[in-house]
Amino acid sequence: MEQDKGIRRAIRWQPRNPWCSDRRRADWRAVDVNDRQTEADEQEAQVDRYDVIVVGAGVAGLTAARLLARAGRRVVVVEARDRIGGRVCTDRSDGLVTDLGASWIHGIADSPVAAAARAFGMSMTEFTVGGFQPDSRPIAYYGPDGRRLSDGETQQFVDDVHRVDARLPEVVDASAADASYLDVTETVVAAQGWDVERAERVREYLRHRAEEQYGAWIGDLAAHGLDDDQIDGDEVVFADGYDRLPEHLAAGLDVRLEHVVSHVRWGDGVTVTTDRGTMTADAAVVTVPIGVLRSGDLVIEPALPEPVAGAVGRLAMNAFEKVFLRFPAMFWDDDVYAVRQQGPEGAWWHSWYDLTPAGGPPTLLTFAAGPAARAIRGWDDAQVVESVLAQLRRLYGDHVGVPTDVHVTRWQDDPYARGSYAYMTVGSTTSDHDDLATPVGGVLHLAGEATWTDDPATVTAALSSGHRAAVAVLGRDVPIEDVWGDA
Repeated sequence: MEQDKGIRRAIRWQPRNPWCSDRRRADWRAVDVNDRQTEADEQEAQVDRYDVIVVGAGVAGLTAARLLARAGRRVVVVEARDRIGGRVCTDRSDGLVTDLGASWIHGIADSPVAAAARAFGMSMTEFTVGGFQPDSRPIAYYGPDGRRLSDGETQQFVDDVHRVDARLPEVVDASAADASYLDVTETVVAAQGWDVERAERVREYLRHRAEEQYGAWIGDLAAHGLDDDQIDGDEVVFADGYDRLPEHLAAGLDVRLEHVVSHVRWGDGVTVTTDRGTMTADAAVVTVPIGVLRSGDLVIEPALPEPVAGAVGRLAMNAFEKVFLRFPAMFWDDDVYAVRQQGPEGAWWHSWYDLTPAGGPPTLLTFAAGPAARAIRGWDDAQVVESVLAQLRRLYGDHVGVPTDVHVTRWQDDPYARGSYAYMTVGSTTSDHDDLATPVGGVLHLAGEATWTDDPATVTAALSSGHRAAVAVLGRDVPIEDVWGDA
């Protein structure tokens, strides 16, 4: 009980803001945004006709707006939140930098995001984690009994995972249109002839991978749902926060914050209705997440046609939350990037990532993904932390200290996101991502991470889709390098 009280005290020290608002910030950017907002409100009262209206000031929307404005179009960006960035959100309320949304560039080889970050002078720190991999990086595995696996036991488990992964692509390719990722993985595991315990360890790894990569239960994820699970080149994080990217993208743009869009009507041009008034334009780029498109809070009239409507119905928003725990001292394994717990006790909390090498105090990051994220949705931070610590104590006993700082994200509760990113439900195909971006009536264009096939659910996808939308509006190609050119 005393430890629980300590946790509650620690959490009270950290200002809570489940929707990642910037109202508490006191840095120079808040003043700059507020100044622009006042000027924008005055302009809006006089003029409501534009060449292009962009709905959403995340990376996709800001990229499209930046390219369109540079091409001479009169552009306005309307954003429901009181900040820019969308699901790129950095918290500095405790004096430290914590990226509550996007954190990594997962593979900087040929990455437009990495190129933009370099051009904007953003400091990048190499911190390669490799996704949910069984090896390649130092990982401390603990068995169902809480005992750390020996090198030999770890190697057998890793070899088993690689054996399944080597067989998976051909089984996925041959799978039925309505097959789930559970179906195809079960086919491969069952064919190995392993005993129950050995097979279960690999099955749970595959469940955890589906959850941690896409925030979805393995049986709800399409068989092709992990086709894009590849990383090229080193991975990097941003010591000064990922939100510097949207900040640079927004420079010089007309961005209207706290403008909640309720209706988008398309036909002979586009009319956008917000709680601040109505705007019209020749075209619109809508970058709201799939969760908002499916919620009914934003009404698009006439209804979206095929193939866009079908793609909206087959892609869904996930349940994926981050839990950051900062401690006064390290108690976990040295020289490992991750700690993983096997067995039933690890159904929810099975992987902890050591963020300490990225800078700052000793920090562990874990994820509530899929069923776990939905189950804890009504919990307060103290309940979440105590549940996580209970599992850490199975591995490290009394060495586990009381965290001095805690962040638990609440993307499921954000009305302008309704989750962290999109995933392919059973019956979906990879083409649904691109189908979602099919221009509607020559005037309406959807963009965002869910609309990009090659690397969905990433900032790279958002930026690339914003570029594609701008090209579609302009009717001519523009280099993606124009996003950061002359930065």
